[in-house]
Amino acid sequence: MADPGPVVPRRRIAEELRRLRGEAGRTLEEVAEALLISTSKLSRLENAQGRPQLRDIRDLIRFYGIEDTQIAGRLERWTKAAQSQGWWTDYSGTISDELGAHVAYEAEASIARVYTIPAIPVLLQTAEYARAYYRSTEQWRTADDVDQLVELRMKRQEALRQRNGQPPLQLIAVTHESSLRQLVGTPEIMRAQLDHLIESSTAPNIELRVFPFSAQPLFTSTCMYAYFEFSEDIDRDVVHIETHAGIRHIERSKVVERYREYHGTLYRSSLTSEESRALIRNIKQDQFS
Repeated sequence: MADPGPVVPRRRIAEELRRLRGEAGRTLEEVAEALLISTSKLSRLENAQGRPQLRDIRDLIRFYGIEDTQIAGRLERWTKAAQSQGWWTDYSGTISDELGAHVAYEAEASIARVYTIPAIPVLLQTAEYARAYYRSTEQWRTADDVDQLVELRMKRQEALRQRNGQPPLQLIAVTHESSLRQLVGTPEIMRAQLDHLIESSTAPNIELRVFPFSAQPLFTSTCMYAYFEFSEDIDRDVVHIETHAGIRHIERSKVVERYREYHGTLYRSSLTSEESRALIRNIKQDQFS
């Protein structure tokens, strides 16, 4: 996995280093030459790639003349935080770098706004549903691979209940009605999955809405994506668009802002939480009884 550590501290460091260099009026080459490091290494630090080393950060603090300031203290704290490995690195042999990065953002975001079609949102799936979905859509996976991937999904869901050093993740999920009606595994698996949706969606940090067949199609209603928001002003929101070809990472501010609007439109065009739960109950009774 290319960047196994927590992603948010690296992004904060990168943001501050770019700002400091801009205020100093220096080029990458000038700073790198003064510190006797390669331009590529400095570029990686300013683009949140790889793990920053405390020695390099302290050299940069001295170079910019900000010793013993709040900014210096924050840079050192973020560097130490970036040294740890995320729990998801235990699955690095099974998952792609793209998925690893996705889980890293998910683990550190304060709010995740997701839209899914034609599958139930990952953070609200049962283990049996997830296993049946993998077996159906990724038949080339070995049984051990599937077990690992299901275990990963279940562990990701712990963020909805408790996290070290931060509140549980707030999930605002919109799912297409087709995801509720698509048979995954057996009717028994679907009944248990729909019951789980009804129960879990009543948690105070989870909101589930269904985008119904009766609504007019919208621009982003044909692909799955996640919009991650963070609690600190320095942390820019990001969007991950998921397709069969992989996960596309977006952080350009104007594009990210548009996806926030897209999700808001999907949200407003969907059934309310209570209406969504009523529809789930009806589908369970009519289609999977």
